[in-house]
Amino acid sequence: MKNYKAQICVIAAGPSGLSAAVQAAEDGAEVIVLEKAAAVGGAANMGMGPLGIGTKYQKAQMIDISVEKAFNMFMDYTHYMVDARLVKRYFAQSGETIEWLEDLGVEFEGAYRYFPMSEATWHIVKTDKGIGPRAASFMNKALYEKALELGVTFLLETPATGILKDEDGAVCGVMGVDKNGEEVKVECKAAIICTGGAGCNPEMIKQETGFTFGKDMFNFAIPGIVGDGLRMAWEAGADHVPVRIEMAANMEGIDDLPQCVPNIMMQPNILVNQFGKRVMNEEYMQNATYLSNVVSNQKDRVCYSIVDSSIVKYYIRNGVDVVSMVRTETDVSDFYEAVKMAQENGNNSFYIADTIEELAEQMGIDPDTLAETVDDYNDYCDSVDEEFFKQKKYMRAVHKGPFYATRVRAGGYGTVGGIRINENCEACDADFMPIPGLYAAGADSCNLYNDSYMFLLPGNSMGYAVNTGRIAGMEAAEYVED
Repeated sequence: MKNYKAQICVIAAGPSGLSAAVQAAEDGAEVIVLEKAAAVGGAANMGMGPLGIGTKYQKAQMIDISVEKAFNMFMDYTHYMVDARLVKRYFAQSGETIEWLEDLGVEFEGAYRYFPMSEATWHIVKTDKGIGPRAASFMNKALYEKALELGVTFLLETPATGILKDEDGAVCGVMGVDKNGEEVKVECKAAIICTGGAGCNPEMIKQETGFTFGKDMFNFAIPGIVGDGLRMAWEAGADHVPVRIEMAANMEGIDDLPQCVPNIMMQPNILVNQFGKRVMNEEYMQNATYLSNVVSNQKDRVCYSIVDSSIVKYYIRNGVDVVSMVRTETDVSDFYEAVKMAQENGNNSFYIADTIEELAEQMGIDPDTLAETVDDYNDYCDSVDEEFFKQKKYMRAVHKGPFYATRVRAGGYGTVGGIRINENCEACDADFMPIPGLYAAGADSCNLYNDSYMFLLPGNSMGYAVNTGRIAGMEAAEYVED
């Protein structure tokens, strides 16, 4: 057995773990980090940046968002079913955290909305390739380099396996195993769990959420993120609170198609369920969490987005109606080439037919019902949407073949929640009492959204991870010095 000694052991080196390690080391603590993978950053290497409120970027861009406004939005959205003290601490710290990251060498493009209905709270990390996915890897690199500069020890390819407690119930160590299978023991006074949830554990997803991965749930599944931290925390006595999917719906079968297909098919056009009926005001499809919620409550947990040739031609000529920071491209002129690719690849989640009735048969929907729904919708396009009150600018008639449809499924960024924490990121038992020396940050502890991810304040996932990492780091550093 290999033996190590430190004041604090951070379990996993994603954005929450890296932030915890840097903050704790800045506060004078001796820190060791155990990381399962061969590199740091975790799932956040695919991300773009954290939430910030009241930052210099927002002020310079004349963006009207304050801690008070964000807090009230958040608490209204969640119906006060979450920890208000933690929300307030997180938001109040978030602006200063952007400055803290800048001091580490991180640069930002500015503050952005994710989609038109959202607020401009997403601080996208600047890279050498412009705005786009994986920008946050630059932030993770800066955090890692700062941690090394501060003397933090990283044991890569060394997953933690369990929390050790002394006879008084306080943390006294963390067990792990290295890449050669040799057991590792870290003696410490505090442990911070930051393992990122269980997005790549279909069994846990099914058990905790009821969704079946790959069938009615298509969340990100980063290899290695399987709920290790949740299991260790529960075994150490932390309260087992609900684990949820951080929902963000998407088109099924998107991975092998050019972006023009989802850019068109996820526009706010007619959306129907398995019965051929509309299910929402489609302008709210731009909020992928709302769309996931709708889809999750339909038969077979599926909906279908439908457009016709006239809509496609309009988008090719004028650009799409709604853009987002992930789908910024308005040029969809390669749509017909992409359709041919889908047909050649045998993509079974994308449908093409000359009539609405034929389209319905392909989707397994009653043709007469779908035809009636489309006829009613087309009538609304000439007047007003009497069914769900969608704005006129998004009402585009569906009347000219060929017609195109795609399956829309619930998706997301992985799991959130599972470990009860307080405003200090201390892991708590079922009586809400802190377990001495045990902390949790990031997705493992993220119980803040209740049943719906707060997409209206974008950057929340990474913002919560970085800020709770910092909170856990500073609180643990103070604890080990007592």
